[in-house]
Amino acid sequence: MKIVGLTGGIGSGKTTVLKMFQQLGASVYIADAEAKKLMHTNKKLMQEITDLFGKEAYINNKLNKQYIANVVFNNKEKLEELNKLVHPKVREHFFEFIKSSNSSIVIYEAAILFESKSNTFCDFVITVVSNNEERVKRIIKRDGLTKQQVLDRMKNQTTDEHKIKKSTFVIKNDSLDNTKNQVLTIFNLVSKLQ
Repeated sequence: MKIVGLTGGIGSGKTTVLKMFQQLGASVYIADAEAKKLMHTNKKLMQEITDLFGKEAYINNKLNKQYIANVVFNNKEKLEELNKLVHPKVREHFFEFIKSSNSSIVIYEAAILFESKSNTFCDFVITVVSNNEERVKRIIKRDGLTKQQVLDRMKNQTTDEHKIKKSTFVIKNDSLDNTKNQVLTIFNLVSKLQ
């Protein structure tokens, strides 16, 4: 089994690329989605988040996402502290996930793959890149944010250049056909390296 880390900035097209790998037979693990589930189901983690952010962190046992987002996107220290709580739990959950996977390739998708040090357990790393204008359009359409909110979030992320330097492969997500060809090429290469 090969573990392939998949990352990229907000709006780069990671989800599109992930679905293409899944269609080729790879198992996929979406770290952000699993982290959100754990923040609603893991009692210890819920208590730690409440201790960090106060009782406003949860309303009726549901994470107050808007409140948390407003805090962490304006306070890097709080974001780092939240990540220190969540990432070890996600990592444990991922290792349980791969025990039950019978796929020869598992894609671990995480926006903050390097920041969470999750790249350390990956055999290969792929960074998805796209031009900033396109990314902003996608995020506004997907999340209903203003352009300024999108730019603020992008500003808090590691640059593509930094991610590219640490990656095995880079997928330039500029057109669906071109992206599919890149995904297929990488999938075939990784499959041969089993």
